[in-house]
Amino acid sequence: MKIYKKENVLEAGLERMRYLFDEFENVYVNISGGKDSTIVFHLALQIAREKNRLPLNVLFLDQEAEWDATINYVREIMEMPEVKPFWFQIPVRIENATSQYESHVNLWGEGEEWLREKEPMAIHSVPFKTDVFYDFFPAILKHYHKGEKACHIAGVRGEESPTRLLGLTNASTYKWITWGKNLNGAEHHYNFYPIYDWSYKDVWKYILDNKLKYNVVYDYQYQHGISVNKMRISNLHHETAIHQLFYMAEVEPENYNKLCIRIHGIDSAVKSGSTGFFVYELPFMF
Repeated sequence: MKIYKKENVLEAGLERMRYLFDEFENVYVNISGGKDSTIVFHLALQIAREKNRLPLNVLFLDQEAEWDATINYVREIMEMPEVKPFWFQIPVRIENATSQYESHVNLWGEGEEWLREKEPMAIHSVPFKTDVFYDFFPAILKHYHKGEKACHIAGVRGEESPTRLLGLTNASTYKWITWGKNLNGAEHHYNFYPIYDWSYKDVWKYILDNKLKYNVVYDYQYQHGISVNKMRISNLHHETAIHQLFYMAEVEPENYNKLCIRIHGIDSAVKSGSTGFFVYELPFMF
């Protein structure tokens, strides 16, 4: 059961952000180019200005198979004078949900033909060994801040999943905070999600009220009839992003053509369409 307080989610989000900046000397804001990380970035930037903690560390793990619009949007953020960019374009293995033959894709692999050239400002190699997406974020803190308190701040919301909501509210992670998780065991490294109780309506209201720039992929999704609460931006072969491929050729045809060459299963998934790719009914006596 949700318990409603007198303060709204914006007030709570800012107060949580202030607390994190007071508790942690090393703070990284993780962005994906999506609407939730847009909110987290701007809240963190507001508090960093308030507490004289600029430039703000902003981290983006570039998964190569991204919308061109996402890269353009991220580039605008990373070029801001108040931002210290940590744009990583390093080899990373990620699951490929479009193919039954190629279960993983080695993005930014050495000697391979990438979807686009690497950014001059990006970090192209790291002094630690990990090529798994989820291992990367703990490894960053463990390498650069061993023995120091450090945290990632990300835009994860409980509304997107009942299991996620339960995980963010049932046990304390750091002091009184439940909305996060510990990384690296004994090290004082954490992930925190200060907008965990925001609704997608709160997210879009904040963007509108503050006249913020956002990823134009959301406009493409709106034009293609995607309901606002289901709009999501991710790497394009992620299991939750398959539906994006069904209209990608219309809005970014050159990027789509490159994606079909680079990653196995993309073109087959699109030609199958939403009714052919997803199984809605099991066979008789399955």
